[in-house]
Amino acid sequence: MPLLPAPPTDRDGVVAYVAEHLSHLTCDEPAAYGTSSVRGGQVAADAALAALDLTGYARRRSVVAPESGRGATRLSPYIRHGLLPLPDVWDAAADAPAKDRQRFRDELQWQEYSRHLYARVGRELREPLRAGSPVPAPGAPPADAGLQRDPWPERMACIAATTGELHEQGWLVNQTRMWMASQWAVRAGADWRDGRDEMYRHLLDGSPFANGLGWQWTAGTATGKVYGFSRWQVEKRAPQLCRSCALRDACPVQDWPEAQSGARLEGPPGLSGGPTDAGPRRPEVTGEPEAVWLTAESLGDADPALAAHPDLPAVFVLDEPLLARLRLSGKRLVFLLETLAELGAQVHLGDPVEELAGRPLATTWTFTPGWKRRSARLDVVALHPWPWLRRPGSGSLRSFSAWVRSAPGRG
Repeated sequence: MPLLPAPPTDRDGVVAYVAEHLSHLTCDEPAAYGTSSVRGGQVAADAALAALDLTGYARRRSVVAPESGRGATRLSPYIRHGLLPLPDVWDAAADAPAKDRQRFRDELQWQEYSRHLYARVGRELREPLRAGSPVPAPGAPPADAGLQRDPWPERMACIAATTGELHEQGWLVNQTRMWMASQWAVRAGADWRDGRDEMYRHLLDGSPFANGLGWQWTAGTATGKVYGFSRWQVEKRAPQLCRSCALRDACPVQDWPEAQSGARLEGPPGLSGGPTDAGPRRPEVTGEPEAVWLTAESLGDADPALAAHPDLPAVFVLDEPLLARLRLSGKRLVFLLETLAELGAQVHLGDPVEELAGRPLATTWTFTPGWKRRSARLDVVALHPWPWLRRPGSGSLRSFSAWVRSAPGRG
């Protein structure tokens, strides 16, 4: 397909652009997320980082309601798409109170760990890592048939509030992500992979690595221990939801869930150790590039290839076959196009290999299997290193906590 017109820079214009060119690929009507959500682009990302105040983060990071009491930063969409590289965000926390700095950096390390894991095992991260899907405990009563039909039942105020926020804002605090994943996979017994994909469609920071691993952790497939969502968490983090719930006197999550993780698995061969493809340590240049190929993992001004070749046109290909399968929310595409418009990038729609064929390219190495597969078929003449927070090694990735202890701090 030919090059798309340059996307406009105003939000209303971007919404209309997505509706005109991309609505055949979305799961809903193209629109912008609510006014309290984040906007796409480097200007918004830089402003969010400049305003970062981590005072009280450790205490307030899991607050759900009221929204004014939350400590979560909302930086994750910018981190996911590389507008805020992890090393920069790590450094921005240097002056925070010690307890808050440590808790915040733990979250950054989870992001890095998920990337190490994805670089090591690739698409095998889409399947259970260490245990089978949750199963009912021996002797437990059968799951509620209504919950099985609707794993996120609207009659539960806690679930209605969180699904509403997912669809309207495209962002959730980590606490409610765990509620929703546990309700889906542990309580209702629905396939965690379907829930993961449904959440991915709407999250501005949706990714197959960090969010995919989060679902595995909650469902117990990454650890062998399920996360037990119950009324206790709601009463502690958002008590007003329980007070307003029509089921407050017949709460379906009153007690601890009786489900448990499935049978232990060996997992992918590389999980216990082995080489990790981490990309080059320094630029590898074999020719003169004509354009900079940008990917969804690296859309910021600090993208190494873009920074090294500021006078070349930046090119981004909306992968039409992939988007047709994913059926993302149009709101996610609005965020993406806002970012591309600010960059002044050329935007194509089609198969990336076909769209970029025959062009000598500069690009930044990326840890995703899709990039690796496509870059091998393209004329990449200037390959730039990925900005790791901690460069991957060959150690075990079976446990996040063990991974943190094995190489503390930045690499």
